[in-house]
Amino acid sequence: MTSQGAVTHYPYLIIGGGMTAVAAARGIRKSDPDGRIGIISNESHPPYKRPFLSKALWTGTRLSKVWLSFDSKQVELHLSRSVTRIDRESRQVIDHTGAIYSYDKLLLATGGTARHLPWDVEGLIYFRNLDDYLNLKALAEKRDHFVVIGGGFIGSEIAAALTTTGRQVTMIFPEALIGMRIYPQELAAHITACYRSQGVKVIAGDTPASITRIADRYEIRTAAGLTVHADGVVAGIGLSCNTGLAAQAGLAVDNGILVDEFLQTADADIYAAGDVANFFNPALGSRMRVEHEDNANVMGEIAGLNMSGERIRYHHLPFFYSDMFDLGYEAVGILDAEMETVAVWQQPCRKGVVYYLDAGRVRGVLLCNFWGHMDQARALIAAPGPFDAQNLQTCIAQDPG
Repeated sequence: MTSQGAVTHYPYLIIGGGMTAVAAARGIRKSDPDGRIGIISNESHPPYKRPFLSKALWTGTRLSKVWLSFDSKQVELHLSRSVTRIDRESRQVIDHTGAIYSYDKLLLATGGTARHLPWDVEGLIYFRNLDDYLNLKALAEKRDHFVVIGGGFIGSEIAAALTTTGRQVTMIFPEALIGMRIYPQELAAHITACYRSQGVKVIAGDTPASITRIADRYEIRTAAGLTVHADGVVAGIGLSCNTGLAAQAGLAVDNGILVDEFLQTADADIYAAGDVANFFNPALGSRMRVEHEDNANVMGEIAGLNMSGERIRYHHLPFFYSDMFDLGYEAVGILDAEMETVAVWQQPCRKGVVYYLDAGRVRGVLLCNFWGHMDQARALIAAPGPFDAQNLQTCIAQDPG
């Protein structure tokens, strides 16, 4: 890369403007109170709390609560900018406007992009960012019937959110039950029945075959031959990792950007954190990539601390959570419905614990409406076992709240 024109230098440069970036800035500030920080974001908004988009904002929380607070001293936001290239040799990056930034330490917090359906249809909402929320909220204030494509985390949360605001919702997804890939069948069946009891029309085991916009409405035809008409279509079908910059720079990429326990890539001056980072977790004994808030916050802060001279290992096992009508849960580790599962219920499919086992070891824990046990859950995952259906009955037995 040739340096044509002015180059803006930052001791700490962060690509990505989400929760991970803000957490990293906080981490940097703990070790370096004055070092200049640059944050380059392809969004037009300053950093915000992404989980609010499918949860709290639909249940009465004011939009003003979405913004992330951080010490803005010596922190410069470059919004609506997309980085197109990293030059490791010169320690420079260039954005789509041609602006050049140099760095001492660089953090890749590039997150992911919502996967798209194979049709280019005007007005489809791929729910990922604040503009997607604002567009859907505005449409929901005027229109009544929405189709939600996808039965995973985002699809189920958006379907519940729209239903609680009085909208009519139809869900379409290829699995037989909501969340079937992560919940044991008994729980997935209960959740699906709950959605139907709330008025959601669930079209399971089917996929859209075509989507056509007719005037200001949509016609969705499914592979099974069904036709659904709707005022809006929302797709929540997962993310694709934004690893293109890392690959272009010659960094190792495999289901995310590979980092070591200090969150460094193969280039000691470049770190990665958040949704896009693939890291090794000692408790599980394997690499993983996590697209949730706890990982963004804790990993981002440790990345910032390490960028500013600390040497802190990221051994944290992040948890995640979801809310679907009156069912809430926290979970940690690997949740895969194909694993052996042991459920210990205080109220069947309403309150209790689901353990996910592999060769006698607990690999994941799902806490359904059962709060205050995350430390115990993490300890079980780190324990050598062996565990089985009998000795798991009392491992997490007391509910403090």
